[in-house]
Amino acid sequence: MLGKVLIANRGEIAVRVARTCREMGVATVAVYSDLDRDALHVRLADEAYALGGASATESYLNTTAILDILERSGADAVHPGYGFFSENTDFARAITSRGVTFIGPPPEAIEIMGDKISSRLAAERVGVAGVPGRSEALTSAREVVDFGEEFGWPVAIKAAYGGGGRGMKVVHSAEEAAPSLESAQREALSYFGRDECYVERYLTWPRHIEMQVLADAHGHTLWLGERDCSAQRRHQKLVEESPAANFPDEVRRAMGEAAVKVSRACGYVNAGTVEFLYQDGEFFFLEMNTRLQVEHPVTELVTGLDLVEWQLRIAAGEELGFTQDDVAARGHAIEIRVNAEDPAQGRFIPSPGTISRFDQPAGPGVRLDAGYEAGDTISQYYDNLIAKLVVWAPDRERARRRMLRAIEETRIEGVATTLAADTIILSSEDFARGTHSTKWVEETLDFSALAPRTPGESPEAGAVQRHDLTAEVDGRRVAVSLYLPDTGGLPRAASTAARPRRQHHPGVVGSGSANVTVPMQGTIVKVMVEVGQAVEAGEAVLILEAMKMENAVHAERSGVVTAIRVAPGDSVSTGDVVVVIE
Repeated sequence: MLGKVLIANRGEIAVRVARTCREMGVATVAVYSDLDRDALHVRLADEAYALGGASATESYLNTTAILDILERSGADAVHPGYGFFSENTDFARAITSRGVTFIGPPPEAIEIMGDKISSRLAAERVGVAGVPGRSEALTSAREVVDFGEEFGWPVAIKAAYGGGGRGMKVVHSAEEAAPSLESAQREALSYFGRDECYVERYLTWPRHIEMQVLADAHGHTLWLGERDCSAQRRHQKLVEESPAANFPDEVRRAMGEAAVKVSRACGYVNAGTVEFLYQDGEFFFLEMNTRLQVEHPVTELVTGLDLVEWQLRIAAGEELGFTQDDVAARGHAIEIRVNAEDPAQGRFIPSPGTISRFDQPAGPGVRLDAGYEAGDTISQYYDNLIAKLVVWAPDRERARRRMLRAIEETRIEGVATTLAADTIILSSEDFARGTHSTKWVEETLDFSALAPRTPGESPEAGAVQRHDLTAEVDGRRVAVSLYLPDTGGLPRAASTAARPRRQHHPGVVGSGSANVTVPMQGTIVKVMVEVGQAVEAGEAVLILEAMKMENAVHAERSGVVTAIRVAPGDSVSTGDVVVVIE
């Protein structure tokens, strides 16, 4: 068995790996940026070493710093988690070339499958069809236009070395091709360290179904069942479940066997996930994630397997102690991602800040994988996942109701979260029937009842405020919400009143005055206007990156730009004036 594991990651996945290591008697080494000195993953590890820097590029994507810590700590294995270097061939080779075990697939498998383009080609060679697309990296926006005109709009631009919706843009017309490609490349470079992108057809109403695979170095490759990850926004998952609802057994078996074929085609070893799009009874290979997935806990709960434990055992050379016939799903599991985002109006705006309160749920069948506790700060520089709330029950409907109960027990203050949106998703009849798709959250659900909230922002004098109070009526304790003009005298003003219109897009809106302000901390990546330029209300004036997501900031009044107070690369805080329009 391995002796000491360096966890080259942060947040909840670093915590998750550290806990299983502790149970197995394996020592752990944490690494941390300047902003994560006292983070939960650091507090739980046996040893911790500073990477320096604040941004991901300066810290968790700093190969030299990680390799130096690897040598100093004497760790004999590295677990990459997900994101950062988890699917980076060069990093895996840098680890293995030092005689250190990389807890993941061989570098050669990452090279084939970590690159989404070569993975498409590998799948085609073993008879597994992919979504129609170009199996080569884009060199210009003209190629996107040519593809769209040939196969029809919309089309999807995707990061070749990414996953999780990062670096993915849907292009609806030729005019959107150039800015979409530019944005996808920026996001891909920021999150994965590589900016190559490719284009493929965008299906109209698909479900996102993925197969968990597990393979040892002794020739055994198994599929452990599927996960339905169709509830998404910005092509990033919000809710995952296993098994998939309304999913025929014959398709399940065919998809599992296809996942095994794809895995064997690249000599895969360790835990991985083969992703598919499913529509009208057909499935198409999407990509293979050569790492542990964020949503792996739902597979663990229905199979009874600890996937991190098996990652470590396989990396240590052990053989799988069970066969495909031994794998069986029991009951139903659902996971929600609790992100630091404000879902009001369907915008899902990043919400960095300090968690002032974190009441965690409990009870039968409830699991919480968190990367933060009360008092911890969520930085604009990293992914916004706070925690994963997972439930298990004997059947899907009981699991759905159990999740709603667990959400009610969860209270997070100091930052806005997606919990309210999760309640709307799980309460929907479409979700209850299992008829939703990857586009359903953004195109069908109504989030207009969710009031916008900017953590830490003081309300304008006289503005209508929602006040959540507890009262006693005839001796009975009841919770009530009052919408009143703010006087400063009522406790815990939660949010401003909802705007009447629905907006299901990633843009964020300025102040409505001559001063365009930003609603969150972040980094300016692009200024889209010039002094003297006429702009219309609703027009994007700049692009702000926060928590690894790009957000357009729009003008709320028409006029002429008289001042621009930021430049690409500048860091801004909530409320900063960035553009003046007269």
